[in-house]
Amino acid sequence: MPFSEAIRTALRSLATNKLRSALTMLGIIIGVGAVITLLAVGQGVEAFVRAQFESIGTNVLFVIPGQLEEGGPPSARERTPHPLTLEDAEALKDPLRAPDVLTVAPEIQRYARIAYKKNETTVQVRGVTLEYFLVRNWKTAEGRLFTQQEIVGQARVVTLGQETRKRLFGDSEAIGQKVRINGIPFKVIGIMEAKGGGSFGNEDLSAFVPLTTAQMRLFRVRPYRGEYPVSAILVQAVSEDAMDAAAQEIAEILRERHNIQYLDEDDFTVISQKDLIAIFGDITRVITIFLGAIAAISLIVGGIGIMNIMLVSVTERTREIGLRKAVGAKRKDILIQFLIEAIVLSLIGGFVGILLGVGGALIVSRIAGGLKALVTVEAIALATGFSAAVGLFFGIYPATRAARLNPIEALRYE
Repeated sequence: MPFSEAIRTALRSLATNKLRSALTMLGIIIGVGAVITLLAVGQGVEAFVRAQFESIGTNVLFVIPGQLEEGGPPSARERTPHPLTLEDAEALKDPLRAPDVLTVAPEIQRYARIAYKKNETTVQVRGVTLEYFLVRNWKTAEGRLFTQQEIVGQARVVTLGQETRKRLFGDSEAIGQKVRINGIPFKVIGIMEAKGGGSFGNEDLSAFVPLTTAQMRLFRVRPYRGEYPVSAILVQAVSEDAMDAAAQEIAEILRERHNIQYLDEDDFTVISQKDLIAIFGDITRVITIFLGAIAAISLIVGGIGIMNIMLVSVTERTREIGLRKAVGAKRKDILIQFLIEAIVLSLIGGFVGILLGVGGALIVSRIAGGLKALVTVEAIALATGFSAAVGLFFGIYPATRAARLNPIEALRYE
């Protein structure tokens, strides 16, 4: 029997029981849709993280206390006998010892309660210098940043992120108002540009105060051997090509200041944006594969459903099979017909599932705001190929069973 005729026969058989065929395809539809949506979200998260880091600039280094363990966060403070300090940051500004370093921006990060009248929320408060905004390439949308005089004078002024402003003030005017951070009054002098959620958490849910104010008035940071600790130091190299040289200069200066001997383990980590992108990329890929594997289980369930329905179909059409064999149909003709039916069920379900997956990705993109789920050709090809493979695999047994029927016994079947 010609292959085209086998396809037409399979389609006629499926059309005879439309509802049953549709319900059989449901597992494949859901599985393919879930796989495509989850893979698209995973790709979108990876692209979003990369864009967030690249938005800072391509020549920024992050110096953090402790060793960045493989697959985990920096080691515990008890393994870091010497924290990063403000004096460390000042030492990195030496143009003779660090000629490839352009800008140094120390910062202190703490979570704190910030309140305005009856509105209250928890935000990440950053004590920074003016260099921080240069390194991050971040400007105000309203008002201004604090001045150098306000930093020196430990002024109680604050610049709010967009989300912080929204939670505290709504659509009301925020500039010039007084807010309380951990119970201490601060004057709002500016609102930052919107950044969205990213590599540093929700960037808009933050507040910025002068570094000296955070040290002395807000968090009352205790000195370590006469030096004030900082949470991290952001360093901008003179160019992207000078990143490695700048990292080496930073390491040499800090090893000398922290009295780290040759071959001893560093108590700090210098990482670049490429390192961070690679770390986050590995994490998102593992999560994407894990979620995709879970979604693929529904494809297997759908395949079992196809096998079940095909077995029922073989039983119902036993006399038809016997009649076809009696008039000359070969075993391979019966085998091909039932295999095609199973594969057609899978492919139609896969096509509908692709549409469902693309729609799901669009819905996620709309709901998530800054996150854009990316539907790739590879994800569609993977889902389509897997659905066809499921139909072929789970259709083999029913098709083989149909092909092996004895025509005489089949004709006698009631």
